[in-house]
Amino acid sequence: MEAKLERIALEAREALLRATSLEELEELRVRYLGKKGELTQILRGMGSLAPHERPRVGQLANKVRQDLEDLLKARTEELKSRLKEEMLEAERIDITLPGTALLTGRKHPLTAVVERIEEIFLGLGFAIAEGPEVELDYYNFEALNLPKDHPARDMQDSFFFGPDVLLRTHTSPVQVRVMERTAPEVPVKIIAPGKVYRRDDDATHSPMFHQVEGLMVDRRVTFGDLKGVLEVFAREMFGPQTRTRFRPSYFPFTEPSAEVDISCVICQGEGCRVCGMSGWLEILGCGMVHPRVLEMSGYNSEEVTGFAFGMGVERIAMLKYGIDDLRLFFENDLRFLAQF
Repeated sequence: MEAKLERIALEAREALLRATSLEELEELRVRYLGKKGELTQILRGMGSLAPHERPRVGQLANKVRQDLEDLLKARTEELKSRLKEEMLEAERIDITLPGTALLTGRKHPLTAVVERIEEIFLGLGFAIAEGPEVELDYYNFEALNLPKDHPARDMQDSFFFGPDVLLRTHTSPVQVRVMERTAPEVPVKIIAPGKVYRRDDDATHSPMFHQVEGLMVDRRVTFGDLKGVLEVFAREMFGPQTRTRFRPSYFPFTEPSAEVDISCVICQGEGCRVCGMSGWLEILGCGMVHPRVLEMSGYNSEEVTGFAFGMGVERIAMLKYGIDDLRLFFENDLRFLAQF
């Protein structure tokens, strides 16, 4: 048995010295020193030795185990140190090589425009309100003076989950929900930014797009107040030289209603291809809140009045940045997004 111990010690020592990786060292540890290792098996067989041989063999076996454990530890540290040096060498930076530019993120143009709109209206005393994108037919249509079978619903063809649940077609339901919570208290001054959904898809329409709608309800609110707010917004968004004009229009939830145009951002009102030689570009719709909408939300239309407006964020961004195809906003092309 002593000869066997000496053989194992010699073989294990040579194998440990030849090992070139930590994985090999682990395999050798298991082979010689593990629970089923060769040295462990010898120690377990010492019971078969004569009593007078056991101390001498046991002492030799313990010495072999200790020598192998010490050598294994030394070799492990040596290989770890070598591996660390190799990693450092591989990661060493050659300062003579050209640098690698880091790609830095930018705000999406729609995000930047929404934040700018919010900044302008917060400065005018408006608060920001939010609501669900999956909406009830009542809030999306009926509470906005659009009863079932109203022909104006055709302009807002949407995605329905059932007879009374749909993806909202505008953020006006947020205005109704806010009025229901606050009525009959005034004033109410909010804007409602968010995603909306309609069944459109072409160069100027998308099934999903963004809107910002605004609402003000108070005593003695007039159309003049609406004009003043939107003129300030137009100048802040497109520049101090921007002029506005209001054209009569129709919306079921406002009366009277108007479309708002700004002087063309390309030709400054002189007339060009973008504005169809008219000098004007449409940016949003607005009007005085319909008395029926006020009444359905809990307000007395004889005591308070209000105005509302709504704009498509994509439309504002396209005019501000000179973008001619709405689909570019959603294609995630870095060549496009890196320009902003």
